[in-house]
Amino acid sequence: MRTVLLVTRHQDVSRLGPELESAGFSAPAITPERLASNELESGADVVVLDLRDIPPAAFTLLSSTYAENGTILMVIAAPEQLDRVSVDVPIDDFVMLSASPEELARRIQRCLWRKHGVDSENFVRCGALTLDLSNYRVTVDNESLVMTFKEYELLRFLAMNAGRVFTREQLLNRVWGYDYFGGARTVDVHIRRIRAKIEIHGHAFIETVRNVGYRLVAEAKKDPED
Repeated sequence: MRTVLLVTRHQDVSRLGPELESAGFSAPAITPERLASNELESGADVVVLDLRDIPPAAFTLLSSTYAENGTILMVIAAPEQLDRVSVDVPIDDFVMLSASPEELARRIQRCLWRKHGVDSENFVRCGALTLDLSNYRVTVDNESLVMTFKEYELLRFLAMNAGRVFTREQLLNRVWGYDYFGGARTVDVHIRRIRAKIEIHGHAFIETVRNVGYRLVAEAKKDPED
């Protein structure tokens, strides 16, 4: 289930949570003050910021942070606030306070598809690789694979950000969390295990970017040194 984090102090936005949950999302509402407590690292796929609660300087900083982590950022605002949304701020979409829960849910679905390739049936497809997000199921050429929870979470994050390069530290923080005490070597071990499971039938999906980290693509050339 995908998580939509509603960041607001106002009932007119937090009330959208139950409606979004009816549409198949987990949609907790938190206050802006809680943003400092690693809420982003809890696995939010979409963050909806109530612009009434976020000062312009803080909004720019937060939006850059969310974009860096591959999280979809949406803004909900009153008409007179739209001039605060600069064209160079990395938001994915915005909605008006008057929007219905149904419109917000549709916009979230569109953003997920546009940014992460998640279709309306909750599948992520990268060539022959398919992730069923509803059932935690991974297939390659329709062949089901058995993965541990962390292997799945790491693969899911890479697949939902296909084409983007992430350092080992970024992957460690995003999948394991900032409070994890293991080293970046953990990422390498899990990448090897994932590759052994998904790179079958001649397929290759995960690229090693020298001196940087990893990225997932629909099809990649196998590196004999990996």
